[in-house]
Amino acid sequence: MGGWAIAIHGGVGIDPSLPLQCQEEACQALLSALHLGISALRSASSAVDVVELVVRELELNPLFNSGRGSALTAQGTVEMDASIMDGSTRKCGVVSGISTVKNPISLARLVMDKSPHAYLAFDGAEAFARQHGTEIVDTIFFITEENVIRLKKEAPLSHPS
Repeated sequence: MGGWAIAIHGGVGIDPSLPLQCQEEACQALLSALHLGISALRSASSAVDVVELVVRELELNPLFNSGRGSALTAQGTVEMDASIMDGSTRKCGVVSGISTVKNPISLARLVMDKSPHAYLAFDGAEAFARQHGTEIVDTIFFITEENVIRLKKEAPLSHPS
């Protein structure tokens, strides 16, 4: 048989409260990512390579809640997570709590391919990224005006007494 299929999504959905132009931009970005993935699959790229390629594209687009558009913590900082799995080898890579790696999915891929671990977090993940030459950016790269506004609108977390 040997066919392939691809499906992508931009998270939990496109926020209907966004201005119509932003909703349309998000739809166009998803289509662009889909076509990028289709092109890579037609060029015989591996499924894992295609996943990383497409997710990197979405991570760089501030319209999505990953990478550059990540939701902010209550303190206004970014703590990103990413995971990837290769079904044929059953290997996986997961990172969490990272704040300076430009493409978290690529760091998760490195964890899967270049470490004896399946999961790295916070300082350990950041150190692993630097050891492997992963592109590092200032944390301000991930913080968008829209996410700052969204954070200010959110109700503060309440704790049970």
